[in-house]
Formats: sequence, C-alpha cells, structure tokens
Amino acid sequence: MNILTFDIEDWFHLLDIECTATEAEWCNFKPRIHANVERLLETTLRHGHKATFFCLGWVAEHYPEIIRQIDELGFEVASHSHRHQLVYQQTPQQFREDLKRSIHVLEDITGKKIKTYRAPGFSFVRGNSWAAEALLEYGIERDSSIFPAERGHGGYENFGRAQPSVLDCAGGKLKEFPISLGRVLGKNIVFSGGGYFRLLPYWMIRSLTNRADYVMTYFHPRDFDADQPVLDLPLHRRFKSYVGLRGAHRKLDQWLSENKFIDIETADQLVDWDSAPLVEMRTLLT
Repeated sequence: MNILTFDIEDWFHLLDIECTATEAEWCNFKPRIHANVERLLETTLRHGHKATFFCLGWVAEHYPEIIRQIDELGFEVASHSHRHQLVYQQTPQQFREDLKRSIHVLEDITGKKIKTYRAPGFSFVRGNSWAAEALLEYGIERDSSIFPAERGHGGYENFGRAQPSVLDCAGGKLKEFPISLGRVLGKNIVFSGGGYFRLLPYWMIRSLTNRADYVMTYFHPRDFDADQPVLDLPLHRRFKSYVGLRGAHRKLDQWLSENKFIDIETADQLVDWDSAPLVEMRTLLT
C-alpha cells in the first residue's frame, strides 16, 4: 500500500525559524505556491494516481482557488492546521481554535466534510494527548501526525511498527496512518518525503519501496522548487531545506511512474481495522 500525500504550504512556511514564525512575517515574502502546486497536480494526474492534499487554512483563506482546483480534480482535501504552528507550542484551546478555523474554511470551499488531519512538523509529543482528542471532537476520523522515529519536532521511537493503527483516545478511536520507515544496515530510516527523499539516492528509495508493504509519503511544494529564495538559516537547516532540490522532481516523476499510489481516503477502505494494532493514546503521549 503506497499512499501519496502533499502538505500544501508555501516556501516560507518553515518551522522554528524566527523570520517565518507567524502570519505577521509571511506578508514579507512573495508567494510561489500557485506554480508549485500546479506542477504537483500535473505530475500526479499524468501518472493517474490519487493523493491526499493536507492544506493550510491560511492558504485556503488567501488562495481559495488552489483548494477549489484540488477538490475539483478529484483529490482528497485534508487539514494541515490553519496557522502552521507546532502543536506543543499551543495551549489546548489555541489548538482547538486553529483546528476549527482550518476545517471551517476548507469545508466552505469544497462543500465536503474534512475527515483527515496532519499536524505541522508531525508535532504530537508526550503531554499533548488532548490534541488527538480534539481531532475527534471536530469530526476528524483519520490522522497522519505520528512520526515513529526520533525527530526534532517530536517523534515516537516507542510507537511500534510503522503501519496503519488505531489510536485509542478518551473521546473514541482515531485511525492513524503514521509515516513509514525503511530498514538499512539494521537501522530504521525515513525515505518517503521531505528532505529525506531529496537527499537519498534513487536506487535506495526504489529498493526500500519494493521491500515495503506500507509507504506513507509527505511532500511539500517547496521540495521541488529549485528557484525558491534562500533564507539565512542555521547551517543544518540550510542543508536540510535546500540540498537536492534540482533533482527532486525528476526523482518524484520516476517514482510515480514505477509504483501505484492511492490517497488516505482509499487506504482507509482497504485496511482491516479490526486487525490493526491498537495504541493507547494516553500511554503514548503522556
């Protein structure tokens, strides 16, 4: 099962960078999202795949035509929050208000219920099990916020096998589609999105894909934009953000030509949820 997803945000929606931290700073940058999203749509359609587009409510408010086009082309529209803030930097009330606002604007544009969510930076961490409970409160049925490995913005090495699972929350059960992992030299690595995909050689990505029974991708429009402005970032962030941009789209095009991808909505129908692992959310996030 290979699942294709895109996080629809602009090139300046970087986390933990002071000059791009909030909406107040975003107005200082020229948008590049229209052409970049158009390129992803064209590539996905050309290969005949389904995909889930996790869209920022902020993008939807400013450029509703982008969300409308994604929906009219038959792709699943999902929430990626409204203001692209890390979950653990918000209070429970702030998170709920942000989630509600994103769902509202996306549903107004598409006329369809938003059922799927992904947290910015996969930032579910210990101590915020309330975030998963809030998703259920606002009608979210499927989540893709768990990063089952060590990560700067969170991550759960104790999550278990990276596969579709059921999160047992105080308010009910949430279907979880975590980021997938590949195994190289006895270690688990991420290969299916963001900087990892850009940095790894294609032969390795192909090999890991062929060995996997579950692949969850996560791409951003900026991952394929070699001409985006370069911000003055710390050296390690500069490397992660800009290395490999020139060959990334060619790599994606080849990957999509060699494999079949579906969206999360379709994957939900294929998973045997009665047999899926059950994860106690309060144990995981407390």
